[in-house]
Amino acid sequence: MDEHEQIILDVWRDNAAPWTHAVRTHAIASRRLVTDRVILDTVLAQHPRHAIDLGCGEGWLTRALSAEGIDTLGIDAILSLVESARTAGGGRFIAMDYAEVSNGALHERADVVVCNFALLGGTSVDTLLRAVPALLEPGGALVVQTLHPFSACGDAPYVDGWREGSWQGCGEGFGKAAPWYFRTMQGWIGTLKQAGLRLADMLEPPLPGTGRPASLVLIARVC
Repeated sequence: MDEHEQIILDVWRDNAAPWTHAVRTHAIASRRLVTDRVILDTVLAQHPRHAIDLGCGEGWLTRALSAEGIDTLGIDAILSLVESARTAGGGRFIAMDYAEVSNGALHERADVVVCNFALLGGTSVDTLLRAVPALLEPGGALVVQTLHPFSACGDAPYVDGWREGSWQGCGEGFGKAAPWYFRTMQGWIGTLKQAGLRLADMLEPPLPGTGRPASLVLIARVC
């Protein structure tokens, strides 16, 4: 495993508790104002009966989809987050990392596979997305919400590559942040194409009062 990919897992294990607290207390303004509602509405617009929430974290989206009558399976590599999700209830949850999913360990199919701010790696994400077509029912969709390249690029060159992470705006109690793999818009489209997926639609929800996109939402289908 690439050193950056391992650091991501280590950092999330170390910060599972403050992250759970931040999500459940609605401490992150962009989530509270825009992105939580956007991802939920986007998945619901696909009218799924079954959904897979890859990188479910403490489980809020799995619970929200389950409350809408959608049979939803939440998956995360961090056992403590999965245990927290199970304790809260409102969905099915299993601990499984992206390598296991990529290697065919997940014997489920769904109308929607959703990744909500959960695609942080480089090669691990490329490999995971290549496994997504096998997880989708005919006509199904992959829904990804991620940092918008325009907003996230900052002063760095606009090229795909590893960046330093930050917990800014997430609240108190966090340790060091994990690196993450920045993708340009072209980078995202190319990654989907290499995975046998085509971009069917795209959303750029604005953050109120800023004129800047709060996130990028990609809806992809099997080619």
